[in-house]
Amino acid sequence: MESYTTGDYINAIVNRQKAETISNVLYPDDRSYQGKELRLKQQYFFVSASLQDIMRRFKDLHRSFDEFPEKVALQINDTHPSISIAEVMRVLVDEEHLDWSKAWDIACRIFSVTIHAVQPEGLEKIPVDLLGSVLPRHLEIIYEINYRLVEELKKSFGQDYDKLSRMSIIEEGAVKSIRMANLSLACCHTVNGVSRVHLETLKTRVFKDYYELWPQKFQCKTNGVTQRRWIVVSNPSLCSIISKWLGTEAWIRNVDLISGLREYAKDPDLHTEWKNMKRVNKMRLAEYIETLTSVKVSLDAMFNVQIKRIHEYKRQLLNMLGIIHRYDCIKNMDESDKRRVVPRVCIIGGKAAPGYEVAKKIIKLCHAVADKVNNDPDVGDLLKVVFIPDYNVSVAELVIPGSDLSQHLSTAGHEASGTGCMKFLMNGCLLLATADGSAVEIAEEIGAENMFLFGAKVDEVPALREKGTTLKGSLQFARVVRMVRDGYFGFKDYFKSLCDTVEDGGDFYLLGYDFASYLEAQAAADRTFVDQEKWTQMSILSTAGSGKFSSDRTIEEYAQQSWGIEPCKCPF
Repeated sequence: MESYTTGDYINAIVNRQKAETISNVLYPDDRSYQGKELRLKQQYFFVSASLQDIMRRFKDLHRSFDEFPEKVALQINDTHPSISIAEVMRVLVDEEHLDWSKAWDIACRIFSVTIHAVQPEGLEKIPVDLLGSVLPRHLEIIYEINYRLVEELKKSFGQDYDKLSRMSIIEEGAVKSIRMANLSLACCHTVNGVSRVHLETLKTRVFKDYYELWPQKFQCKTNGVTQRRWIVVSNPSLCSIISKWLGTEAWIRNVDLISGLREYAKDPDLHTEWKNMKRVNKMRLAEYIETLTSVKVSLDAMFNVQIKRIHEYKRQLLNMLGIIHRYDCIKNMDESDKRRVVPRVCIIGGKAAPGYEVAKKIIKLCHAVADKVNNDPDVGDLLKVVFIPDYNVSVAELVIPGSDLSQHLSTAGHEASGTGCMKFLMNGCLLLATADGSAVEIAEEIGAENMFLFGAKVDEVPALREKGTTLKGSLQFARVVRMVRDGYFGFKDYFKSLCDTVEDGGDFYLLGYDFASYLEAQAAADRTFVDQEKWTQMSILSTAGSGKFSSDRTIEEYAQQSWGIEPCKCPF
């Protein structure tokens, strides 16, 4: 405004556009220095705006920051907002003129953190040069925090410089960086994992040193999703059935009541209603698919779905290679064998990060396979492949209620939790999954016999990786990879590097090792789908066992164990 009033209109517009650029595009491609700089500015922009509002409202009612920890709890969601710790210290020390020790005590009492990463490379690191150029005062504060942290660590670990180096907030190396996760661990009073498997990974591998020092900080709060969105809104037919058979709508608020469906799991009348509900939802999804992709699918087919962010560890490539194997088998069958095949509609959806080339090639392979399979008269309705573009929550509300089988294929030990499987579970969709993330706890709730588990276990993965080039996949795996490599689906040169990621010792995510087990699980799903009464019973038991995975339970645990707050009575 000052530029306007002094007549400098051009600079006024330029400065305004620069300011607006910060929030124009969320999560820009950060492969370039400019992208990294914009991401840091975004993180600080949202953190600073939130903290200014929180502190302003606190000061409206209170004179002293002594009361701040009693009135305010700040939850850091993953490591990206961790700059908020330095920002709170800056405000308390520079603006509120508290001494360092008091300010740090307040910060340690108000902050808790939830870590979603599983691999150390997934944790946020900011180059020192970048942070110094954008937020120089925050860099000074972080250096001071780190100095005091290391001095404290020396009291416990003496001159164990390897351990001190690992626990330091400052990472030395070719590019000196700030470890934002270590900043959070140094400050936060609780460190939360998002499933039991994930917490064990944090304790034994990712933050082993910190767990040995402060075991009391580490807690598990398994993620959840809300039944009010994923049943009541997304699947009103299922909502009506649940309320009818439970004789109450109270389960919508107290979702533990949904377990009452278990006693009706074999009731033929409920089976009829359940199957009708599922068919209506499949019809709605089929219409959407035809409108979107011009692919017409059979409602009698098993709708087999994998919808999630495209990533190597989530193993959409394993799914695609399984589809190719199925296609290859059908192509080599005579007509009598084809009549025994369970028809499938394989639905894949998700987005790739802008700079993630392997993920983009996986999406391209989905399209290439779909183009081949969907136009092959030898296959017909026995197999259809659909990639849903621009996948989002609104699309999920169509896809999830209409799904029969949902796939969760992450290499064991790589999925922090996985809320997608919870949404499918609530909607009575059977799960085909590795023993990873929340799938382990789901198996405990509904019974492993009511889902299709496969693959290496978490504790087996490190030893399998050590075998490297000596670890061989099955002949079936080698055949389907060769089909892609030889250009059976076109784009031979383009897919070469994708094939390289799973062959010749490069199979970090163990697709080859798990492939045979994966095919066995798929075959088990086929056999069960033929027995519709058994399938429907398993579907009902899945919904009945989904109560634990409501976000109501998750939020209650955070309130009690991290934030120290009590729920207010609902006014309606």
